[in-house]
Amino acid sequence: MKIGMFTSGYQLSDVEDIFRDAKRFGYDYIELWGGRPHAYAYDLRRGQIDCILTLRDKYEIPIKVYTPEHNAYPYNYMIGDEYQRKVSIEYLKNAIEMGKSLGADYTVISAGHAGYMATKKEIWERLSKSMRELADYAEKKEHIILLEALTPFESNVCTTVNDLCEIIEYIDSPCFGAMCDVVPPFVQHESIMSYFKKLGKNLKHLHVVDSDGVSDTHLLPGDGNIPLKELMEEIQAYGYNGGATIELVTAYINEPSLYARRAIDRFKNITER
Repeated sequence: MKIGMFTSGYQLSDVEDIFRDAKRFGYDYIELWGGRPHAYAYDLRRGQIDCILTLRDKYEIPIKVYTPEHNAYPYNYMIGDEYQRKVSIEYLKNAIEMGKSLGADYTVISAGHAGYMATKKEIWERLSKSMRELADYAEKKEHIILLEALTPFESNVCTTVNDLCEIIEYIDSPCFGAMCDVVPPFVQHESIMSYFKKLGKNLKHLHVVDSDGVSDTHLLPGDGNIPLKELMEEIQAYGYNGGATIELVTAYINEPSLYARRAIDRFKNITER
């Protein structure tokens, strides 16, 4: 299984630190966070992508996944009026183009909070309409987008494996799949392995971290309550051969290099014992 570094925690560091650390710590690939200052989609389009691709080639670290920042200010296609939805969709269409240009296998998206007053019917209509537009665009660009379930602390739209199964089946596109972050199922007492069993070939990517079981905090492997050794054994026995990104976000932003090294060392110790 290939192990990836998520780059959100490096947003206060120099962009070259990301690739240098991924190379020297033994990561197989980068999952590039699409926020400023490093890889915001519109900045990539205006020329910043050349710097990213140069670093990719210099350090021989592929960018397997592009994950544009959205679901909060100023982009969330699940909340606000139709103009705001369209602006968010146009942003994500641009992100799909940039994911393709980066050479990524996938661009990962998720569904932000729809607001407390949205009904179940309104949420479904808005989600299905938005996913149809994005999947059609991904097909046009010959690039795969993956939808990620979030925790209930983050969203009220797509938070479970059944939510993913429903929208994946409805859209029914070869360019629209799913991914699993192990934190959302764990904090909801949902089976993590059910993602693999229910989604099957549509599950194409994985975020692996640890969790306290009561919040959406992403912890270093070994610092939480997930039985990661046993989980990874089950995942490997199931036959999953996609990527596993260690998704450290901003909890370790003060010393991203130190924690990126500790994260992969611990993860390898867990999976190789």
